[in-house]
Amino acid sequence: MATAELAPKSAVSRSRRMRRLRENATGYLFIAPWIIGLVVFTGGPIFGGLALSLFDWDTLSAPEFIGFDNFTRLPTDERFVRSLHQTAYFTFASVPLGLTISFFLALLVNQKLKGVNFFRTAYFLPGVSSVVAIALIWGWLYDGHTGLVNFLLDLIPGVTPPLWLVDTRWSMPAVIIMSVWRTMGFDMIIFLAGLQAIAPEYYESARIDGANRWQLLRHITLPLIRFPTFFLVVVSIIGSFKVFEQTLILTNGGPAFSTYTLVFYIYRHAFQQFNMGYASAMAFTLFAITFIVTMFQWRMQRRWVHYD
Repeated sequence: MATAELAPKSAVSRSRRMRRLRENATGYLFIAPWIIGLVVFTGGPIFGGLALSLFDWDTLSAPEFIGFDNFTRLPTDERFVRSLHQTAYFTFASVPLGLTISFFLALLVNQKLKGVNFFRTAYFLPGVSSVVAIALIWGWLYDGHTGLVNFLLDLIPGVTPPLWLVDTRWSMPAVIIMSVWRTMGFDMIIFLAGLQAIAPEYYESARIDGANRWQLLRHITLPLIRFPTFFLVVVSIIGSFKVFEQTLILTNGGPAFSTYTLVFYIYRHAFQQFNMGYASAMAFTLFAITFIVTMFQWRMQRRWVHYD
């Protein structure tokens, strides 16, 4: 009797397992093109580049295995060290400046004013525009003789306009200003989404208790947008490590290597000097630096980011 009762239950269990397997197989079938593309076009080049970093190869002759010589060469390469310093300079200057401006822009466009949607769109447009086109336009703006930037600066008494793109003191600041202008629209939208997610009851209760604007900003707004802030910090730092188009179009690494960033130096070795093995070693060094910095941020975010 017990066996007769268990048999149907077993059949039902097998039927459920088969239906679940068919559903899973259908799901995997739909995502198979994406997985294949990821493995072939992303995973393949990654492992190929890692293997290539162990070789000396100029794309014309046969690769010569040299082990970790490309990696041990990096600390003694003065230009690599300098490009690393220039990348760090760009990161430490552009990320805080860009996020600060974007946050205050988000505060401005979060007001319920007529025509505010136009300004939101206008500020966001550079984020979806071509980096090359933006860099070309800013190159004209930075022109030392006919550029609009120096024309406006020349109107200010006592100010001597710099030669932005040919002066080693101003070339990297010029790249930073352009980069901040380009990314602030995207960052503003993320901050704006965080601001609009804050319940107005918090502000109403604080105002009843006598809080002023600075206290509202410090004790309500900033604590409640920690998660979008953390997201933007991580994304902005990763993006700053990869700065390339700006320096290529605006300065081509000059003057006197003052805007040589790490990705630009990798590009020079890979596609101008055809030193693919050494370029691959630098690329994986950059990946390791990015990974370590990102993991450090994930560990530190437990102290100041709350998800409840």
